[in-house]
Amino acid sequence: MNKYRDYDNYLKEYPTEDGYFGKYGGNYLEDPELIKAFQEYADGYNTIAQSAQFINELRRIRKDFQGRPTPVYHCQNLSNLLGRTQIYLKREDLNHTGAHKLNHCMGEGLLAKYMGKKKLIAETGAGQHGVALATAAAYFGMECDIYMGEVDIAKQAPNVTRMKVLGANVIPVSFGLKTLKEAVDAAFMAYSREYKDAIYCIGTAAGPHPFPLMVRDFQYCIGAEAREQFREMTGHMPDQVAACVGGGSNAIGMFTPWLADPVELVGVEPLGRGPKLGDHAASITYGAEGVMHGFNSTMLADENGDPAPVYSNASGLDYPSVGPEHALLHDMGRIRYTTCCDEDAIEALFLLSRHEGIIPAIESSHALAYAIREARTGKTGSILVNLSGRGDKDLDYVVERYGDGPEFLAMMEERRKNG
Repeated sequence: MNKYRDYDNYLKEYPTEDGYFGKYGGNYLEDPELIKAFQEYADGYNTIAQSAQFINELRRIRKDFQGRPTPVYHCQNLSNLLGRTQIYLKREDLNHTGAHKLNHCMGEGLLAKYMGKKKLIAETGAGQHGVALATAAAYFGMECDIYMGEVDIAKQAPNVTRMKVLGANVIPVSFGLKTLKEAVDAAFMAYSREYKDAIYCIGTAAGPHPFPLMVRDFQYCIGAEAREQFREMTGHMPDQVAACVGGGSNAIGMFTPWLADPVELVGVEPLGRGPKLGDHAASITYGAEGVMHGFNSTMLADENGDPAPVYSNASGLDYPSVGPEHALLHDMGRIRYTTCCDEDAIEALFLLSRHEGIIPAIESSHALAYAIREARTGKTGSILVNLSGRGDKDLDYVVERYGDGPEFLAMMEERRKNG
């Protein structure tokens, strides 16, 4: 019996009409205004997104404005350096604005246009979602408010500048840890006040229904393209498909088209400085079931059951929960989740930069580090990595903290030799 046939009808079964992926997902909002706003959002998406006019306009935008499809690339130099495993990249860094985020931002912006909204509201961590939404707002002629933690503003200065140049209002968030969770909190509060004229565009495959469904649908193009491209390039399927997982948007878009195929799917979470609570953001690996930001999923919690402090050197991954569909697919055993620490991700960034001429985002480097780790075992086969974004935004931070490459790579090589 082919176990992958169990997933032939998966997309029709999940989520349910009320937004559940098994026991995960749903809508746990308590604010009456937000409940009303999200119901309008769900009704609008379920109606408008099925129309041929909406679908055709989004296809045109992807082709003519975003530059899709993005290519699959064989890392021949890096593969030869490491061993016999062949590493391939789905080049989402070549998507307009430099990351996968524009896939759902243009979809959400188009939905806002059809719903008659005048403003786009969002949070951002690494800034890629903020840049993408600011781009969508400029394209559709809308106002744009982006909430961003002060810690991330300091780390991601180039993207802050890009958002402002594109016309967005970047609103600093100064409470709590001043990172992604607090930015989501602030954006939710703003949306509850402005939902009649605005639409909230979450940056990942999390949040209350219908966000996980919408983001999966808009990001599905990543894996659908990659699946066709890889088979055309090689004549077969990859052995593994890997993607980094914070909230999970790039990963869910990459993974879902492969669910019914005999391919191992691997989500790579940020281990940060180590397994101690507060030193990482590996929600599936170390978390438990919990509700935050209006949805039920796997969450990192403190002793009081509240969302725990999290950390990653990748601003786009430091979130204490994960999209509900990832929680379900973990429970079902279809996706294997593992971790990558800060330093391994930085090593991957430098190796790809120096041997392939591609500078990846730190977020994407977590998935690439997994592929490098696998290649060093001497196994044969192939790994397709979703290179979800480019690393321009990270360079000032990387050079200030880790140098420009040679000394750091030498240190990592010496550490490996000494076990």
